[in-house]
Amino acid sequence: MFQFSSLLALCFVAPLVTAGPCDIYASGGTPCVAAHSTTRALFSSYSGSLYQINRGSDGATTNIGPLSAGGVANASTQDSFCANTTCLITTIFDQSGRDNHLTQAPPGGAARGTDPNGFDNLAAADGAPVTLNGQKAYGVFIPPGTGYRNDATNGIAVGDAAEGMYAVLDGTHFNGNCCFDYGNAETSAHDTGNGHMEAIYFGTGGAAGAGSGPWVLADLENGLFSGPNRSVNPSDPTITSRFVTAVVKGEPGTWAIRGGNASSGLLSTFWSGARPSGGYNPMQKEGAIILGIGGDNSNGAQGTFYEGVMTSGYPSDATENSVQANVAAAGYATTSLTSGPAISVGSAVSFRATTACCTTRYIAHTGATVNTQVVSSNDTNALKLSASWNVVAGLASSACVSFESRDTPGSFIRHSDFQLFVNATDGSKLFREDATWCPRAGLNGQGNSIRSWSYPAHYFRHFNAILYAASNGGADTFDATALFNNDTTWIVGPAFA
Repeated sequence: MFQFSSLLALCFVAPLVTAGPCDIYASGGTPCVAAHSTTRALFSSYSGSLYQINRGSDGATTNIGPLSAGGVANASTQDSFCANTTCLITTIFDQSGRDNHLTQAPPGGAARGTDPNGFDNLAAADGAPVTLNGQKAYGVFIPPGTGYRNDATNGIAVGDAAEGMYAVLDGTHFNGNCCFDYGNAETSAHDTGNGHMEAIYFGTGGAAGAGSGPWVLADLENGLFSGPNRSVNPSDPTITSRFVTAVVKGEPGTWAIRGGNASSGLLSTFWSGARPSGGYNPMQKEGAIILGIGGDNSNGAQGTFYEGVMTSGYPSDATENSVQANVAAAGYATTSLTSGPAISVGSAVSFRATTACCTTRYIAHTGATVNTQVVSSNDTNALKLSASWNVVAGLASSACVSFESRDTPGSFIRHSDFQLFVNATDGSKLFREDATWCPRAGLNGQGNSIRSWSYPAHYFRHFNAILYAASNGGADTFDATALFNNDTTWIVGPAFA
């Protein structure tokens, strides 16, 4: 006789496997032909690599997979591999089996990157920490100049063929520049004309929706569209949620934009109808895949990507609604952006260098220029004040902090072209972002390293006694790898005055 206890044991041995977004699309007859995520597997059976990271200390790479098939990324592997150094995301693997992987974007018609071959920058591996139902993972935080691409794809829609796509994004990280995209683009990285792209855009550029933005729009090349033609679409709302599900889909003669809060609720349709006139019907899609950039490598935009897919065929609203339910059930939530010794809002602090040459030197400023100077308790009050800083809530994100000059109230440490200055706030979004910093445990094992919120691969660094927001091995002389860990680590103590 079959015992209840045996049935109970079977329940624990063989738990129910929840369908992933790509399982849902397949069941709707519109299978994923590309599936990208650094946070989780998008098929219930997927146990392969999600992304690859490169370590700054020795150039070694490792792949990060899910904790189990269909599960959340193994963030602890990344944390261990990147301990006391920096890491960059080199590849975002395609989970569909079609090898549509995303790698460092090459130069295009609109922009070149900063490396000798003109490639775009790579994203810091730890720039966008989140949790999914309490399990830590990392998204892809893309500052201006950063981008990923694949120009030789397999199965992505071309011409006027039908396709769909969705992405989960950070609704608070955006700008109005071109173009924070995910989707279908030109294979040449050049603008080849209207209708040669079909991609999700998120930001405040282009044909506006209701309010002041940001909006979910579609980049169809030479136009960011919220609806028909280039008119304002009052049905495309300003986004206010922290996590956003963005959807664009198209088939011959018809296209749609949908979106919603990725943490809860349903998708809404912002536009569904005829293609714009002027070269957009029929479409002439080319089938490359881009992330964080425009089709011609316009790389001035910013945003954060967590997961997204592209499909073969035009998904039904019902299929997309089921995908939205799956995304909401994934339980995206914020987590701390800081680590190491606490630097508390409301305190007044000093920063002492830890490089062997310079342990009597502190971060100070001479006029607007931030530098290091030898400072002691016996120095003038003016010098001590110039090396003292108020800690306030981050001007761009309260999850981090900003540093106000003690001798110049209302002025803050900010980066401009990656040099640090003390400037009075002008109230702009850009200033707030440039003046927001996220302390982490010191890279050399002491104190803190102070990372830029808006460029997470960049840290406070002293170089020839001047302060920069430096990256580990970047294009500028102050990005030199020698002494990077020591030059970017600071002992944070009480203010001098």
